[in-house]
Amino acid sequence: MLRRAVLRFARDRKANIAVIFALMLVPIIFLLGMTLDYTQAVRKREQLNAAADAAAIAAVRPAMLTQTDSTVVQATAAAVFAAKANLPGLSAVPTPTITVTDSGLARSITVSYVAEAINNFPSVLGKQTWQVNGSATAKASSAPNMNFYLLLDDSPSMAIAATQANIDKMIAATTAQPSYARNCAFACHEAHPNNANPSSTNKDNLTVARANNIVLRIDLVTNAVTQLLQGPWTCPQSGVSGGVMQCMAALNNTTYKAAIYTFDYALNTIQTLTTPATAATKIPNIQLLTVDHQNCPVLNGSGGCVYTTDYGTDISKGLTDVNAVMPTPGTGTNQAGDTPQEVVFLVTDGVEDKLIPKTGGTCDPNATYALPAANSTTLRCQQPLNTAICTTIKNRGIRIAVLYTEYLPLPTESWYNTRIAQFNSPSSSTGTIATRLQSCASPGLYSNVQNGGDISKALTDLFLKVASSTASLVQ
Repeated sequence: MLRRAVLRFARDRKANIAVIFALMLVPIIFLLGMTLDYTQAVRKREQLNAAADAAAIAAVRPAMLTQTDSTVVQATAAAVFAAKANLPGLSAVPTPTITVTDSGLARSITVSYVAEAINNFPSVLGKQTWQVNGSATAKASSAPNMNFYLLLDDSPSMAIAATQANIDKMIAATTAQPSYARNCAFACHEAHPNNANPSSTNKDNLTVARANNIVLRIDLVTNAVTQLLQGPWTCPQSGVSGGVMQCMAALNNTTYKAAIYTFDYALNTIQTLTTPATAATKIPNIQLLTVDHQNCPVLNGSGGCVYTTDYGTDISKGLTDVNAVMPTPGTGTNQAGDTPQEVVFLVTDGVEDKLIPKTGGTCDPNATYALPAANSTTLRCQQPLNTAICTTIKNRGIRIAVLYTEYLPLPTESWYNTRIAQFNSPSSSTGTIATRLQSCASPGLYSNVQNGGDISKALTDLFLKVASSTASLVQ
């Protein structure tokens, strides 16, 4: 009887679920508590990682990149981290480990932490907290202190009317001029037009252009320099006034200085290196080269022509003379003993028209036709830039930014067709003039503007390429 009762009980499955549930309840509670606490710990880690990201980025902002004291940088990052890491559910606000590595203008900063997230089920897990850790690394290169040397072409070729509409207007305005200056798109500046004193009936083409409000290419260059050094320029940095250079100096928390030079057959100093605002006051002195009259740019002491041929553009000499002015560049940091970087901004139409000695001198055989001799001892060379001087400058660690104001094709002009057209083939954007100027420029610092293009925007964009600085979160 007892035996049958035991067997019947063993075969009965009606209460097994309750037994199994009772047996599984402990691990289920354990897993549930662990899951909830782990999920909360993961959420805290994400929030702390965001705090570490913010702290790392804060330490490589432009304003901080100029700070050479690593303890100040660490304190700034720590303060940002503490403000964002003061979270409920942590046993304490973690103290980060902050590593700052500077190498020249580059900075790398790593913010790491270890924190304890409070468990909601400590008795289940057998521990009061769950440890979480993480790190963030940010890198940036600070914008360096820089000196900018504006080297501007003021030769007669920059007197061409600035747009096709202005060219048409200029040609119409010169119909009454003497034959050599009649129906001409160039507003050349002559002290004695037609080799005579100026008068109401003997005007140089620049006078005609000014009287008819014709915009010349030199005017657009002047406007571009004005926007760069004086403005007005809309700056996102509140409270900053002035031009593009002042704006970027404020945004990058750096120091910029500027010098202005023009060149024709010689280098002309408009303003030596100074603040952008001071340099801006000398912008009105940017003027076209004045020649005495056609085929006689310069007179000697007796009133005679020094050379009986036109000339007036020596880009190589301009670059050579500016190179002599510029000191050896530094890296541009604020560290003791360091000096600013040096940058040349060359604005030109790219064609030289210069004199060289016959003895020991030669025009570029790959880029010029023979031209009439200036005199018994001098050759005249009309050719694209020889880039040897550019290489010399760049080898010193000085960057060259080139804005090419494209040499306008003049297919109806015989001198252009016989002397210049070959340099503009297949186009003014791709011919020898353009390719040599692009070769002169430092990598990424070349821009070209066609006739009628926005020179102000092009010069500003070129400056922003040089001055821009970025920070990146790499981990």
